[in-house]
Amino acid sequence: MDIRNFAFELYRQSLDSAADGRRKELPEELSAHDRAFVLRLVQTTLRRQEFFKKIAARYGARKISARPDAAQTALLLGMAEILYFDTPDYAAVNSYVALAKKKSGRFAGGFVNAVLRKICSDAKELSALTPLPFFPPAFRKMLTGSLTKTEIDAVERASLTEPPLDITARENPEDLCAALGGTLLANGSIRLTNAGSVRALPGYEKGAWWVQDFSASLPVISLGDVKGKTALDVCAAPGGKTAQLLAKGARVTALDISAARLQTLAENLARLRLTAENVVAADALKFLPTAPKFDIVLLDAPCSADGTLRRHPEIVHTRTAADVAGAVPLQQKLLTAAAEAVKPGGTLLYAVCSMCRAEGEEQIRRFLKNRKDFAVAPVSATDICPFAPGEAEPLLTKDGFIRCRPDIGAGMDGFFAARLTRGADITVEEKTDTYYN
Repeated sequence: MDIRNFAFELYRQSLDSAADGRRKELPEELSAHDRAFVLRLVQTTLRRQEFFKKIAARYGARKISARPDAAQTALLLGMAEILYFDTPDYAAVNSYVALAKKKSGRFAGGFVNAVLRKICSDAKELSALTPLPFFPPAFRKMLTGSLTKTEIDAVERASLTEPPLDITARENPEDLCAALGGTLLANGSIRLTNAGSVRALPGYEKGAWWVQDFSASLPVISLGDVKGKTALDVCAAPGGKTAQLLAKGARVTALDISAARLQTLAENLARLRLTAENVVAADALKFLPTAPKFDIVLLDAPCSADGTLRRHPEIVHTRTAADVAGAVPLQQKLLTAAAEAVKPGGTLLYAVCSMCRAEGEEQIRRFLKNRKDFAVAPVSATDICPFAPGEAEPLLTKDGFIRCRPDIGAGMDGFFAARLTRGADITVEEKTDTYYN
């Protein structure tokens, strides 16, 4: 079985999936060891692509495109294996020369052979270099205006390595953390390093926890006690926030446009021994105008997803300012529609896994300008980090929004969330009664 061919295909597919939103899966016949090798190789190559392009140019290689061709893909994967894996040089060179010939012909094999042999001669020096840049110019430009140059540089450096695994406990996070040998974070998440296979971890089969990044857990945590309250989770799949709400005792309706993704949500909830009151497959823009009113409406809106670059480094090679501009109108429509499903006195939570202000702060300010019946309910440090409130201060803006970045603290996904409350509707009769009383 040629595992490097699987890496080749997954690498090419990853760049395509970042654009179309579909994640590719490795075939079942791969062993756990081979699967881990392929994933590490592809992730390393994606994180080092811009760095490798700079190195290849040093050795006279033709310019590598943003969407590398077959020969260039073989070269990039070969560079990753030579510089960051324990594979003998001759084995790596021979493997990728053969792969290049198979995918693109004899001349491609000669090109890969010439460059990789030069890489081998300088491997010690090259592997010791800080592997920058990570961000292509278009991705860096996308973040400009939302982050300062210093912040962009810090995010870039913080995203160079594979992140640890954060999980949310269904109950008793302190006990579960001790059992797993993890680190209890300020919000109650459990962080695991070198976790290995998720399914093999203790408590997985019993539904004791689910995977959820530190930052993604904060919006629901900010709600405090939700026991007995009705909640609508818009764009709910795959169900991390639905699970949080259910575990805290809320009565949840999970809504998503994709029936397939809702099947994944249902499977996840079944493993966790949690049950939603309703699971609805529908277009939110059609469902929300006639939906019943809820105490809580959570909208984790479709976005550029640039904040997930640590786990999905392919995103930096495909996302541009055009993706942000394209996401904003739909977010605006969904936010407006979601507001109608909030009871008077209820809470609207808006969230995106984006570091761009156009998808976060600017979206909320536009909404509040048009909806005077809503106001920001500022999030405090104790709201989101009860175990260590002091660690939450860098995560909160002056307006009381949640704003996370990979370079803050011990690291997290880029994320934005705003907590809004809807003012109570008061009828003329109610006003009169209140006045005379």
